[in-house]
Amino acid sequence: MSKVLVLGGTRFFGKKLVNLLIQEGSDVTVATRGHTEDSFGDQVTRIHLDRTVPEQLRQAVGDTEWDVVYDNIGYHPQDAFHACEIFAGKVKRYIFTSTLSVYPFGQIGYSEEEFSPYTYAIPANLPQEIAYGEGKRLAEAVLFQHASFPVCAVRFPIVLGMDDYTKRLHFHIEHVQQGLPIGLPNPQAEMSYITSDEAARFLFWLKNQHFEGPVNACSDGVLSIRQIIQLIEEGVGKSALIVDTSDPQQAAAFDTAHLSPFGVPEQWGLDTSKAAQHGFKFDSIQDWYPQLITSIISSRS
Repeated sequence: MSKVLVLGGTRFFGKKLVNLLIQEGSDVTVATRGHTEDSFGDQVTRIHLDRTVPEQLRQAVGDTEWDVVYDNIGYHPQDAFHACEIFAGKVKRYIFTSTLSVYPFGQIGYSEEEFSPYTYAIPANLPQEIAYGEGKRLAEAVLFQHASFPVCAVRFPIVLGMDDYTKRLHFHIEHVQQGLPIGLPNPQAEMSYITSDEAARFLFWLKNQHFEGPVNACSDGVLSIRQIIQLIEEGVGKSALIVDTSDPQQAAAFDTAHLSPFGVPEQWGLDTSKAAQHGFKFDSIQDWYPQLITSIISSRS
C-alpha cells in the first residue's frame, strides 16, 4: 500500500486524483486549509494547514515518510524552498503541478526542453508578489536545483470540466446566451486544453512511473477560441458578439468583466511526446470539448 500526501485535494482535479488513489487502495492524507467540504469520509486522513506557513507544514508532516507527495498548491518559489527542506529524506517521489504558463505565447507544440528549470536563475531576494507563470517557473527551478528527492513537474494547460470552479468555459456560454460582448485579442489563436478527469488520471499514472523532470500533459489536438465560440453558437442558437481587443487603447477602454479568460495574443500549446513515449495515451480534444459545451448548456437550461 502506497502512502500518499496530497497538498490541495478537495476540489477540481485534486479531488478526482484523491478518489483514484482511494480506489487503488492507497493510504491517503489530504492537506488543505479546510475551507472546502469533501466526500471522502473516513477513507482519508485530513490535515488542515496554511501551505505558505512552513512551520504548519513541518508540524503536519513530522517524521512521516511518504511514497509520493502531490503538490497541487505550490505557487511561489519560497514554498518550494520550504518543501525541499521539510521533505528531505521523507519522500520517494514529489509530483509538482506546474503550467503551460512557463512557456511564452507564440508556439504550438512546446517541448519540455524549451524551458529548463535546471538552469533558470533564482533571485537572491524573492519578491513576495510574483505573477502566476513566473511563480511556477521559479518554483520548478527551486525544486529541480535544490531538492534532494526525485521531482516530476507536470505542465498542464487550461483545465476544464463541469466542476471548474473558475467557470472559464461557462463564461463564454453565458456571454453568448445573454448577448454580452466577449473581448478577444486574437480569436484565431489555437491552444491546448485538458479535462479535470484526464488531469487527475495523468497525475495518478505518474505515481508509479520512475522518470523525473518536467513533463507536458494535454489532450491531443488544439482548438482556436473562434472554433470554441462557434461550437457554443451552434449549441445556443445565437451569434457571439466578439470585440477585438488587440489594440492596447481599445483593450484599455473595454470592460475587464467581459474579457475572455481564453484571450491570448498568439497560439499557445504543448507537445506531449515525452509522456506518450512513457506510455500514457491522451484523449482527443474533439472527443470531449463539444460534449462539455453541450453539458454546460444543458445544465443552464
